[in-house]
Amino acid sequence: MLVRVKLFTTLADYVPGITSGEPFDVRIKSGAILSDLINRLKLPQEEAKLLFVNGLVKSPDYVLQNNDEVGIFPPIGGG
Repeated sequence: MLVRVKLFTTLADYVPGITSGEPFDVRIKSGAILSDLINRLKLPQEEAKLLFVNGLVKSPDYVLQNNDEVGIFPPIGGG
């Protein structure tokens, strides 16, 4: 199945040729969960903190569906 992914800020550095917020497609096996996608992209689990699917916050065990749109953010801090 196919999901569209956007990696934000420093996470984009883990996928060659991708810039922050630029969407790209990933083929992943049916029944995969968000943490499978994180592993497939070789993102450090501790860096993939805020996960969105179709604009809604989801947990790492969310089962992905064909054509889902996924946004992944690192930990966000402020002052």
